[in-house]
Amino acid sequence: MASAASPALVGRDTQLRLLTGAIAEPPSVIQVQGEAGIGKTRLVRAAIDPLRRSDRTVLLGHCHQIREPLPYGPVLDALRDVAPALPPQDRLSPLTGVLRGHLPELAGHLPPAPSPPVFDDPRAERHRLFRAVHALLAAAGPVVLVVEDLHWADDGTRDLLRFLTDQPPDGLALVVTFRREELPVPGLPFGHAYRRTPGVRGEVISLTPLDVEGVRSLTAALLGRSAPTREFAARLHERTAGVPFVIEEVVRSLLDDEGRLPEPDALDRMAVPLLLREAMAERLAGLSPAALRVVRAAAVLGLPADETLIAAVSAPTPSEPGLGQALEAGVLLEHKDGQYGFRHTLAQQAVYDTIPGPERRQIHHRAMTALSGLDLPPLVQLAHHARRAGDYAAWQRHGAAAADHAAALGDIPLAVEVLEGLLADPKLPHDARGPLALSLSRVAAIGLSHRRVVRILRHLLSDDFLSPQVRGQARLNLGVLLSNQAGAVAAGRQEILAALPDLHDNPSLAARGLALLAMPAWGGEPLSMHQEWMVQAEKLLDDRDPELTAAVLVNKVTLAMLVGAPDAFELVGALPVNDPAPAVRRQVARGYSNLYDAAVALGHYAAAERFAGQSRRIAEETGALYPEFLVEMSSIRLDLLTGRWEGLRERAVAAVEMSFEAPLLAVDARLTLGMLALARGEWEEAGAHLEAAGVRDLDSGFLPVAAAASSGLVELHLTRDSPESALREADLAVGRLRRKGVWVWGDQLVPAAVLALLKAGRRGAAADLVAEFAAGIEGRNAPSAAAGLDAARGALAQDAEEAVRYHALARGAYEAMPRPYGAARAAESEAGARFALGDRAGAADLVADAGERYAALGATHDAARCRHLLREIDPTGARRRGRRGRSGVLSPRESEVARLVALGRTNREIAEVLFLSRRTVDTHVAKVLQKLGVRTRADVREPRPDDRPGLVES
Repeated sequence: MASAASPALVGRDTQLRLLTGAIAEPPSVIQVQGEAGIGKTRLVRAAIDPLRRSDRTVLLGHCHQIREPLPYGPVLDALRDVAPALPPQDRLSPLTGVLRGHLPELAGHLPPAPSPPVFDDPRAERHRLFRAVHALLAAAGPVVLVVEDLHWADDGTRDLLRFLTDQPPDGLALVVTFRREELPVPGLPFGHAYRRTPGVRGEVISLTPLDVEGVRSLTAALLGRSAPTREFAARLHERTAGVPFVIEEVVRSLLDDEGRLPEPDALDRMAVPLLLREAMAERLAGLSPAALRVVRAAAVLGLPADETLIAAVSAPTPSEPGLGQALEAGVLLEHKDGQYGFRHTLAQQAVYDTIPGPERRQIHHRAMTALSGLDLPPLVQLAHHARRAGDYAAWQRHGAAAADHAAALGDIPLAVEVLEGLLADPKLPHDARGPLALSLSRVAAIGLSHRRVVRILRHLLSDDFLSPQVRGQARLNLGVLLSNQAGAVAAGRQEILAALPDLHDNPSLAARGLALLAMPAWGGEPLSMHQEWMVQAEKLLDDRDPELTAAVLVNKVTLAMLVGAPDAFELVGALPVNDPAPAVRRQVARGYSNLYDAAVALGHYAAAERFAGQSRRIAEETGALYPEFLVEMSSIRLDLLTGRWEGLRERAVAAVEMSFEAPLLAVDARLTLGMLALARGEWEEAGAHLEAAGVRDLDSGFLPVAAAASSGLVELHLTRDSPESALREADLAVGRLRRKGVWVWGDQLVPAAVLALLKAGRRGAAADLVAEFAAGIEGRNAPSAAAGLDAARGALAQDAEEAVRYHALARGAYEAMPRPYGAARAAESEAGARFALGDRAGAADLVADAGERYAALGATHDAARCRHLLREIDPTGARRRGRRGRSGVLSPRESEVARLVALGRTNREIAEVLFLSRRTVDTHVAKVLQKLGVRTRADVREPRPDDRPGLVES
């Protein structure tokens, strides 16, 4: 039989132009989607093959249906070919040395690897690896990174690609191909919604089946001559559904010895539609027995394999070299590195389905034997072949080993997948289910993904085959998983509580669960309940377990600091900072990160900085990377409070994106983004971020942050003249604090709630709230709460002199912390009271000072409000008149207008935010368009800080 020529790319001109154009304009993210055999790979190769002769580096990675535990494998496989594009070692980021252990082929090109941590924290270590890959791609740019068959990717690969798409290196063009219908989460190739970053080109290219004319053109390309008749093309289209790969296989199978097609009637005479299985059967019919055995062995192996392995599985006779015949017939192809396999997964599956059942099981047995003899036996493949061979004892043995190996390498999703497959099989022995269920719960508790695992564990715990000891440990692990990864703290606490009766024979595990329950910042229980749990945990302590003792002590000290206990700082001194055991000091590192968060919430900013330093130092010494990661996340809120706003928004956005799997970790960043947007008059953005900071999750939100976010929402509603909404938000948030009984977290909320109550005419309720707040923080060591009480008393005061006194006290307290934004707000309030006393000069000075503080921070809406107030206090305009802007340079006011125009705000909305008249805004907008040299509002982009080095007042 004559073979057809290699098919050209047919009917994809538009898609090819789109793909090549996006690749040529990095940074770009291109998604190529379509069903199996539709031509995704062929399209991508047509786009990248010409680039191999240019300065562009092309890296290819493939996801496989059967894979061994190698997190991020497709991307790491692709990076093995990046060496020629790398600069000298001394010009690479030191961070890229992290990749030495993952890419030994590049060891000579990478900087020295950092010292291996004593204790690997999956989340922080993953982030470091992601940053290293990002830095390596940036150094090698321009790069085209292609990842094929993303629907088979492990979760780690999806997370890494999502990280790269959030802020791709300038020279990176990322191309992924996938079958939309086979994605784990339909429609989400990266596992989560992809939102294109400004400045990054994004394209989604969908490949659909060819129409009749496309089928005709493809057939002509396959034959290397003129197109067949339209009648033949129409019938071929009907039989193949226009899928290019199926068309290719069918056409090849129909050719006679002279390479000619039969009459169209030949298609009708076939008993079933000519799909791939029938086309492949035609080709297999011409193979010798030896070649057929080789092809069947390759189909059972599933993945490309070398000649030795294929021979061992096919069991050929010495006189029949079947591999060569299979290659000559075009059934198998030679892949890189001396591997042989099928052209396409569809072809492999088609051959596999033709193998009789008894023979198929024998081939799987031979595959097990051959793979077992390798130096590094592929455990996942062994488990797969054992299951298909019907050897359930071997399947259980290899499956458990594969799960352990995957977990040890950090490939938690694969470990879960293997364990789930074992537990789901009805032939699994009853006595094996308990250990496997416990393994699944342990693996899940240290992993990152949670939705699927939670569902599996709950199903297992609903059965009665588990012993009480196993059930208790599994339920405790589920509770930790729900509380940490899933952010469902209320549900997690219920699981931990339910686990305690089954842990009476294991007091150490019970103490660990109780110590977790004792953390008061989560859950709806009152403080007294948390304190009782801590007492119980201490009673169960065993001096023979110093790590557990340290863990419980850390939580005890954290509890004291979180609630502002007078002896909290004294208790900190009891932490075993110098203990020789790394495991104990890792708990101390965690403790200092907790103390840092608590000190930020209470206004102990200098102490917080000390705690952060201690946590980072001990974490680095012991390899406990996660506490350092938590400190970095919490530092976003500290920088918000202490006025270090430059670059803060970008850091917060990056933190949110990095924590998409664990949204609880991003609440500090969400609060920060909400407060920054509120200070700049970006109402919709402020509301969205503040809502996402946990204000609606009454049982699982992190209460210190949620209370602060609620205060921002109250202020937002008051600013937008919606007192009813402000009052509802205040009532909800204050009710949560009241139920918990920890009033020190109300430093921002209570003053805002007092203003909402006064706006609603409920002075009596406001006075009651202030009194309750004062009683709640009495005796507590919480500077922020004390300043908030002064601010609330100042707002409540009916006497102007009393109001001045309290607001001045609040201003002084905020300045001492330091908390510049809070000090500016207190100065504004004090100015209002002084103005009521007739002290115009003092009021003007305070407002002008507040305005300058706001402007320095970038709080444009607040600065505009101060300018408006200053005009009312000093209508003659004698104070602080600024110089007019230079020609062609945006003044600060015009820059503020330009930013709001770029955000899509109307002139009316801009006037509201900046306290200007509509006519003034119209004038500013016209000047902005003129100075920027653009014709329409849509062409205005948000000014960046480095765009405005010499701005002057107008």
